[in-house]
Amino acid sequence: MDSETFIYLLWGGLAIALIVAAITDLKSRRISNWLNLIIGLGAPVFWIISGMAFWPDMIGQLGLAAVIFTIFGGMFAIGAMGGGDVKLLTALALWMHWLTFLELLVIMSIAGGVLTLLMMISKKIKKTEGPVKVPYGVAIAFSGLWTIWGITGQSSQTIF
Repeated sequence: MDSETFIYLLWGGLAIALIVAAITDLKSRRISNWLNLIIGLGAPVFWIISGMAFWPDMIGQLGLAAVIFTIFGGMFAIGAMGGGDVKLLTALALWMHWLTFLELLVIMSIAGGVLTLLMMISKKIKKTEGPVKVPYGVAIAFSGLWTIWGITGQSSQTIF
């Protein structure tokens, strides 16, 4: 199997993991630490197979993940985001160039807004009490899948 085929298999595995994250977040409002760990540990395999240089590419990915964890960890600290969501975003940051990840965040924000609106409408219709609990992992997974779809439409040589 050549490296390009293996890269597409890794992207496919990531897509499956994102679908699992979305489904489990919808069902239980939790994203498994094991799932996030698998996503995160898949990134170095992707780096090596895709021929990334240790410096600056791999170190840059680790730096991006650290920045994302810091920003969204702060959101978790104020109660604006769940811990599984923060870990999922951090693991996804290991997979994508920072510009691509920025696109993912924009898509995630739009999808999250639509999801929140739908959850609020559902709450009004059902006339339930308490705060709206948005399974934001769904928006993260959607944006990740959208981004993967865009990336795999390009040559694997243009990803980084």
